[in-house]
Amino acid sequence: MNPTAESPADRLVLEAVGVALSALPADARIAIAFSGGVDSSVLLDAAARVAGASRCVALHVHHGLSAHADQWLAHCEAFAQERGVEFAAQRVEVSRDAGVSVEAAARDARYRALDALCATRGIHTLWLAQHADDQAETVLLQLLRGAGLAGLAAMAPEYLPAGASAARVRPLLHLLRAQLEQYARARDLRWIDDESNADTRYARNALRHDVTPALAVHFPGFRDALARTAAHAAAAQHLLDELARIDMNTAARDEGRALSQDALLALDDARALNLLRYWLRTLGRVAASTARLTDALRQLREVGEAGEGHALRVDHAGQALRSYRGLIYWEAGASSEPADETALATRVVSQLAWQGESIWRLPQWRGTFVFAEIAVEADGALDEPDAVPISVLSRALLSARSRSGGERMRASGAQKSPSRTLKNLFQERGVPAWKRDVPLLYVGDELLFVPLLGVNRAALHEQADPTEARIKIVWHDDLLIA
Repeated sequence: MNPTAESPADRLVLEAVGVALSALPADARIAIAFSGGVDSSVLLDAAARVAGASRCVALHVHHGLSAHADQWLAHCEAFAQERGVEFAAQRVEVSRDAGVSVEAAARDARYRALDALCATRGIHTLWLAQHADDQAETVLLQLLRGAGLAGLAAMAPEYLPAGASAARVRPLLHLLRAQLEQYARARDLRWIDDESNADTRYARNALRHDVTPALAVHFPGFRDALARTAAHAAAAQHLLDELARIDMNTAARDEGRALSQDALLALDDARALNLLRYWLRTLGRVAASTARLTDALRQLREVGEAGEGHALRVDHAGQALRSYRGLIYWEAGASSEPADETALATRVVSQLAWQGESIWRLPQWRGTFVFAEIAVEADGALDEPDAVPISVLSRALLSARSRSGGERMRASGAQKSPSRTLKNLFQERGVPAWKRDVPLLYVGDELLFVPLLGVNRAALHEQADPTEARIKIVWHDDLLIA
């Protein structure tokens, strides 16, 4: 066919892209998730025509699942270059963990990579090429899985996931696969046919090849009907989310990182489960099944009655739901340690030869040490008993190290007071486990300062000059939960 000839499908696709483009600022750049299949090829071609190639970036994720993955990467790069569109790719490793489907693992890895690629380029809009057939298949899959309203709502036309920098937009969601194929043929596009799309061992492929053709014969309007079902479910889910936000205002603690156990248990089961689902989404965590959340709520009610919060443990997606001093929270890792100890993460050691710096930024810890000089009276009195003599900071290299377990410090000023483990001090001060993954500040080989606990008195030694300038050390944590 003549690629310059305009077809009805051509007009529909360009119109859909134009509508999506009109919602953006005039200078906004657009990232297009580009697998090289027919759907994303149509979207990229149309976006370049309507928005202009300079505003578009084609993002390709190399999963390595197919023997042809390298060829697909080369094809996608050439396709983008033909249209003058910037191209970027990222390779990912797909998890093969037991109990997780390859489809789900590949999807999660793909979206993480796409979000990262958008973030590095400062792009806030990611266009995806899903269409009406994809939406119908998604609703059917969710129905067959017994999903709730959030699942039945299927794919939103526009959505900003928690923690993502770019909104996911689906300009073609109301168009049929057949219409996209008509556009591709009219434009004489070349695209990739992924051999895995024919494998009916995958649930979506089974629906696509064996179920929806039969539905189309007996229920020609099934796609529109399922799209309406998704819209109704999305509206109902919106109301449930509004209710959950009201409950979060009462139950949330520590900026939503934890929930009050009493506030949660004051709700009836349906409302409490709704809050737990919403809380998981706000934290950017993987949705949990109704069975998993129901079990968690049962355990919370049981331990609440028994007054044994430490007994709670519900594992989900590499996290453990724990209860500590009236709060519930998700703890990283699947360790078997009791709930009042953190999963210790190891980070690269950072060092600083301190020469009066006021701040020491530690990106791997997502925080900053601040060194503030404190005025000292003539008699040596000062308002900050935890301040450190300036000579202590300069007597050896400073280093920020991860906790390894077993570290001790003397928090009291009394010379003969015993040192105690950090774990014991954290417990005594009621510091929940998710806040304990902090950088330990050493001077030479001596532990000097621990965020949330203070200065290790044993590292100060005796000072000959009580009027020596002092420094107050403060740790500013950008994000307490990763």
